[in-house]
Amino acid sequence: MTDYLTSGLRHLLHYFMQKGHKSWLLFALILAFSPLFIAVILHSCRGQDPEETSSPRPVKYMVVPPLSSQDAQLRVGEIHAHDDVTLGFRTSGRIISRTVDVGSQVQPGQVIATLESETTQNQFLSARADLDSAKAAEQVAALNLRRMKQLMPSGAISLSALDSAQAEWQSAAAKRKSAEASLKIANENVSWSRLIAPAAGVITAVNASVGQVVSAGESVVTLAAGDSRDAVFDVASPDEMARDREKPFTVSLLSTTSVKAQAIFRDISPQADAKTRTWRVRLTLVSPPPALALGASVQAAFSRHERPTMSLPASALTRKAGQPAVFILDSNRMQLALQPVTLAGFSPSHIFVSEGVQPGNKVVVAGVSKLRAGEKVAPGDEFE
Repeated sequence: MTDYLTSGLRHLLHYFMQKGHKSWLLFALILAFSPLFIAVILHSCRGQDPEETSSPRPVKYMVVPPLSSQDAQLRVGEIHAHDDVTLGFRTSGRIISRTVDVGSQVQPGQVIATLESETTQNQFLSARADLDSAKAAEQVAALNLRRMKQLMPSGAISLSALDSAQAEWQSAAAKRKSAEASLKIANENVSWSRLIAPAAGVITAVNASVGQVVSAGESVVTLAAGDSRDAVFDVASPDEMARDREKPFTVSLLSTTSVKAQAIFRDISPQADAKTRTWRVRLTLVSPPPALALGASVQAAFSRHERPTMSLPASALTRKAGQPAVFILDSNRMQLALQPVTLAGFSPSHIFVSEGVQPGNKVVVAGVSKLRAGEKVAPGDEFE
C-alpha cells in the first residue's frame, strides 16, 4: 500500500513541475493534507479482519430423515463361556508344576497344577503319629477301666479309683477323636496341594506360573466349563429388552452371516458399567456350530425404542454440557447451532435420535470436533 502512495506522489510532483509556479500552491495544499489521507487509508487496511475476508468453511451435512419405527436394529457382541470358573488352591504355597496352558482341554479330575507339598506331607505324618499315640493311650485306659470294674465287687478298690479310671478312659477317647480330626485335616491339606479340574472344559486364562508363590484362593487359571456358550451384548438401556425377553433370538457370525444359531434370553446386568454406561445382556446359544467359538464377534437383532426415531451417522454426535448434541446448519444465515438431542439407541455406525432435531434439518456429519456454535460455514457435500 505505501509503495502505491509513494509512486502517486512522485507522479503528482512531476505533473505540477510541468504546469509552472501557479500550480505549486495547489501542490503544497495536497502535500499538507497527504499525511492525514495516508493515515486514514492505512487504518482502514489494518482494521480488516482476516477471518472476514476468508471464505466460510464448507461442511458435509445430511438432511434428517423422517421418523421411523422399525422393529429391530443389529447389535454387535462376542461369544463367552456360559460358565467361567476361576480356579485356585485352597492353601498357600509355591507352584512346582502346571500341566495346562491357554486353550488346553481338560477333563474332570485332571491335575492342573501342584504346590510344593513337603510341609503338608510332614504335617500329615505328624498327625498320623499323634493318632497312633492317642489310640494306644485309649487302649491302655480301656484295659485299666475293665480291671477296675472287675475288682470293684470284691471291695479291692475304692469307688473313687473306679471313677478316676473312667475319667482317664474318656479323656483318652477324646484325644483319639481329636487326633483323627487332625489327621483328616492334614490329609486334606495334602490333597489341596493339587489343583483339580472340577469339570470338562477349556482353559481361557492362566494367571500364575511355575515357581510363583500363591496365597489361598488366588486365581491360577480360568476354566470355561462345559460346551455351553453365551452371546454377550452391551445395550444403551435395559428398556430395549422389555419386549424381547420372551422371544428367541438369531445370533450370526459377524464375518459370515450364514453361520448362525438360535439363542434365548439369559439375564441382563442390574446396573450400568461404570465406564461405558451400558447394560450387559447375555443370550444362551442353542446347539451352536463350531464356528461360534469363544471370542468370536457376532451380531443379533434387538427391538428398538418404542418411540419413532431418526437415524443419523455416528460421526454427527458431539456434546454440549456433557449431554449428546449435534450441529444443525441454518441455511438462511449459513451459521451452525449446537442442538442437544435425546438418544433412543445406537449401533456401531449410527445413532437413533428421538428428540432434539426435526425431519428436514441439515445436520453436520463430519469434522464436528473442529466446529463451534455460531461459526459461519458453507454447505458442502450432502451425505447419502
